Amino acid sequence: MAGRNVGLAVDFSPCSKNALRWAAANLAAPGDRLILIHAKASYQYEEGVAHLWERDGSPLIPLLELSDPRVSKIYGLALDRETLEILARAAAQRGVQVFAKVLWGDPARKLTEAVHEVPLQWLVVGNRGLSAVKRVLMGSVSTYVVNHAACPVTVVRENMLPSALTTSY
Repeated sequence: MAGRNVGLAVDFSPCSKNALRWAAANLAAPGDRLILIHAKASYQYEEGVAHLWERDGSPLIPLLELSDPRVSKIYGLALDRETLEILARAAAQRGVQVFAKVLWGDPARKLTEAVHEVPLQWLVVGNRGLSAVKRVLMGSVSTYVVNHAACPVTVVRENMLPSALTTSY
């Protein structure tokens, strides 16, 4: 089924890069749009224009613009070279378009809302493998998203073993 909007929850940690690699290699199909969804809990802006998107999030930002450090700074993104290379490879080899959307607020809720607002047909999130105690104390974004998103969700664990994947429909 080509032409899907596949969301990738990213915080640019090693865990989210693993999820990005997995999605690019295993889920992306020609004609799909890979949409990085970055939810920022902070409302502090380095540039004065970000407040324009506080409620609904940024517009979709194409990969070419994401590669420009000035554009990334406007949206408060910290894309590193490795992430940009993964995205460029996915675009070239898999025939997908790559975009980013920045949201402000609670990451778990914003990722779930993005399913409707973008809209997304699939969502991939990373999982840091928190212990049960830490999940209870800190909460788990991936657990919340799996239980509340209205689309299939794939959770890619930090170690990326095939048995470490969980998909919820």
